[in-house]
Amino acid sequence: MSRLLAVLLGLFALLGPIPAAAAPVDTGHLEAELVAQERGAVPGGTVYVALRQKIDKGWHTYWRNPGDSGEPTTITWTLPAGWQAGDIVWPTPARMPIGPLVNYGYSGEVLLPVPIQVPVTAEVGSTATLKADVTFLVCELTCIPEYATLTLAVPVVADAPGADPAWGGKVAATLAAAPRAAGLAAVYAVQDDTVRLAVTGGPLKGADLSRAYFFPFDATVLDHAGPQPIERGADGLTLSLPAGVAVSAGQTPAIIAGVLSLGDRAFEVSATAGTIPAGALGGGTLPPAPVEDHGPTAAIGAAIGLPLALVFAFLGGLILNLMPCVFPVLSMKAAALARHAHDTRAARMQGIAYLLGVLVTFLALAGVLIALKAAGQAIGWGFQLQSPAMVAALALVMLLVALNLSGVFEAGLSLQGAGGGATSRGGLTGSFLTGVLAVVVAAPCTAPFMASAMGFALTQDAWLSLPVFAALGLGLAAPFVLLSFAPGLLRRMPRPGPWMETLRHVLAFPMYAAVAWLVWVLAQQTGPMGLALALSAGVLAAFAAWLWGLAQRRPPAPVARGLAAVLAVAVIALTGLLAMESPATSTAAAEGAGEAAEVPSEPWSPDRVAALRAEGRPVFVNFTAAWCVTCQVNERTSLSTKAVADALTRNNAVYLKADWTRRDAVIAGALTEHGRAGVPLYLVYGADGSAPVILPQLLTEGMVAEALDKAAAR
Repeated sequence: MSRLLAVLLGLFALLGPIPAAAAPVDTGHLEAELVAQERGAVPGGTVYVALRQKIDKGWHTYWRNPGDSGEPTTITWTLPAGWQAGDIVWPTPARMPIGPLVNYGYSGEVLLPVPIQVPVTAEVGSTATLKADVTFLVCELTCIPEYATLTLAVPVVADAPGADPAWGGKVAATLAAAPRAAGLAAVYAVQDDTVRLAVTGGPLKGADLSRAYFFPFDATVLDHAGPQPIERGADGLTLSLPAGVAVSAGQTPAIIAGVLSLGDRAFEVSATAGTIPAGALGGGTLPPAPVEDHGPTAAIGAAIGLPLALVFAFLGGLILNLMPCVFPVLSMKAAALARHAHDTRAARMQGIAYLLGVLVTFLALAGVLIALKAAGQAIGWGFQLQSPAMVAALALVMLLVALNLSGVFEAGLSLQGAGGGATSRGGLTGSFLTGVLAVVVAAPCTAPFMASAMGFALTQDAWLSLPVFAALGLGLAAPFVLLSFAPGLLRRMPRPGPWMETLRHVLAFPMYAAVAWLVWVLAQQTGPMGLALALSAGVLAAFAAWLWGLAQRRPPAPVARGLAAVLAVAVIALTGLLAMESPATSTAAAEGAGEAAEVPSEPWSPDRVAALRAEGRPVFVNFTAAWCVTCQVNERTSLSTKAVADALTRNNAVYLKADWTRRDAVIAGALTEHGRAGVPLYLVYGADGSAPVILPQLLTEGMVAEALDKAAAR
């Protein structure tokens, strides 16, 4: 044992002393300390000392340019005589969306290396104590200034020291990955409110430019929240950057400097005003780099983790069955179960077919959504009802189902399984298609628990996202599947008889109600011309269905069948025309909403939110859509009321509406920034400029009024 101890002591003697850091300091929301790259400092040389931050989960600190808000970390050094500290070597930051703003900063663990110049007069064998007074702004949904005084004892050695065994490798890796000049040429040109930044040079030739993003050093030259579309060139790229307040005011800088990040590597560039070179253009355009959201609002969805996301998704699916948007489809399923109430095997097969229809459709929609988002599209859950043609097609399907239930015609493979096709195959196909239809109309609704689960799913890789969507489908299908496997409950239903035909006719009316709702949604999207096309298609579809039913009752009827087929083609053509119909303008929609509502509102925009917050006024933001039934119920029962109007008036608050009825990339981005995949989303901004409070998806007028009172008092 004594021999082993002697060997270890000899090794330590050969290695020499190592810098001695004081214990890490816990400032409240991060742990900070000074660490060195090397075991000592050589007179006349340079030693890199890094400020290590281990930041609490969900919190972050800031880069040298914090973006739209925040403050960078600062270090004030107290060093021995002759020792000099250089500037911080800043690692490439992450984008951190917070509401309509975008900040730049760090989460998790980050090292900020600083070069320390050692004087030639430093005495070998002595120990220099380096002291740093550090100020951090640490933020989650709130921001807290925190402070630390840190020390590091660095031995002065004669020869080149080895790497610090604990931190040398990490500091070296941070320095190697830090943005650096690489001989790139950069020029910029201002066109209207856009700064065109062209960067060319060897490191960019043949590189993957799909994740290119420019972080400016100056906070005033660019609008940080705007997208940065990419145009590829043979020798580099051109970014179209939204101008910031300085450039918009005509204060064109001599140089625009910053960091060009490609995702896996980054470069410092300095651009002067000039002509965009041909080598930075002409190779095709790419969508803006997707935001790898490290901000606090991303944690709202992502922080729940996969197990809890699965639970929330299942509960959200269960509650979807209580949402008004699903009622019409549930009536179809009720009719199907009524037919098979006294046939246990058939009822179970119906339940399984319905479950498969729900799961397959949920996973298919999720796959399309994940693929579109990966391609840079700013869309969210319920995206299918942002297309007027899809809304019209769904309304026509609902109309045909209702006419079938009313007995106008019979479908051999009836969608709801309650029609004339009594074969087992027809019934199972009908149950499967009922599950498909249930998902299509249920997806735009957002139930409690569902928002957090969707927020998690759409920030993860596909292998984590798809199980969450499957759990949502299981929740939606669970009540009817369980009922189909409960013979005791099914046997309580009356025996088949004439009452079933009456029930079938009664259940047609929820489908007609669904048609009316979808046509109203279409009117909000396209205006009078789109509405006229949809109504014309509906009349032709109903006439075609009547002709088909006539042919079924009086066969053979080739003329009736042929005319019905011609009308079906006309219906398809009219539906196709809706895809080309121009959207109703947001101004008109806003004016119409103002006339119909008791509570005055303004159209939402990030700029309007920022302006109102600068005035110190509370702001209530309603992210809504005409096709979101939950949104419409909240608007009628909780938002368009005197209590809310009075609360807005007494608190000098402003009500903003973000209408997502038609696709809007800015609104989609704002939803994503708050960890949401769809509407509704309700935000209340306080008068003190603090982060917004997120209200539940199901509102009461008292809840909204109380939130506005608290916002004014903050």
